[in-house]
Amino acid sequence: MSTPVSGTSNGPGVPAVRGDGLTTADGVEGFSQNVDRSGVIGVNTDGVGVKGVSTSHDGVEGFSKNVDRSGVIGVNTDGVGVKGVSTSHDGVEGFTSDQHRAGVVGTNTGLGPGVLGQCDHEAGVRALSKLGTGLVAEGGSFAAQFVGTVQVNGELELTGADYAEALTTTDRSVVPGAVVVLGTDGEVHPCDREYDHAVAGIVSGAGGTKPAIVLDRHEDSAHVALMGKVWCMADAHSAPIRPGDLLTTSSISGHCRRVTEPARAFGAVVGKALTALADGQGLVQVLVSPR
Repeated sequence: MSTPVSGTSNGPGVPAVRGDGLTTADGVEGFSQNVDRSGVIGVNTDGVGVKGVSTSHDGVEGFSKNVDRSGVIGVNTDGVGVKGVSTSHDGVEGFTSDQHRAGVVGTNTGLGPGVLGQCDHEAGVRALSKLGTGLVAEGGSFAAQFVGTVQVNGELELTGADYAEALTTTDRSVVPGAVVVLGTDGEVHPCDREYDHAVAGIVSGAGGTKPAIVLDRHEDSAHVALMGKVWCMADAHSAPIRPGDLLTTSSISGHCRRVTEPARAFGAVVGKALTALADGQGLVQVLVSPR
């Protein structure tokens, strides 16, 4: 094992210790078998602690076989822990072949971002994938938040089945799948009479589906479908429901029924049935249409 090396600089521009790898060896190598000690440590109270410069390879390389330890770790109590600068290549590169590990991980236990990307002319953060998803975002409040114009070059695929508006209600009986009407109190309530012209629509979320887009989300509200497909509570006692039938409000609370008197249905239609209900009560899928 080599003997530890220390040195003292004799003047400005003169390194305290210099290693020249003039053959095939490393210029400077540091080794330690102590888990609490570093192989190489660089300390500077007014500049760079460790600087690696190379004209054809990596400036600094860190390697570790310990799954719980880092190849390179940078710690700064008042600035940047690790800084990568390049005029012709990536500033910092992270690589892994492990399918369960990330090439680069950024963690922040405070109030700031885990990873921050800044750029004057191109993308602040660019996500690319050859076979999978380019970017996956999960959040406790929002998965993503955009400030500014959002541009989509390609298809926008939404997993929900309808387009809804949040309408105010504090009525506990307003549930997904219910047909609701506008009340004099400015809120929506389940319908309770046939051919009600105050009908607002069908509450989204029944039958295991959810809205793709909700406008004006707020507390104490029901997401009422404006267009698209939605499952609705239906009553077929008065008349069986068949695909293609127009549907209106029922006297059974929160249910729709088939239109059998077209003259009464003007302004009270909630949509067109896509599935059938021969008798009794149950869910039918409805194509929402203007009332």
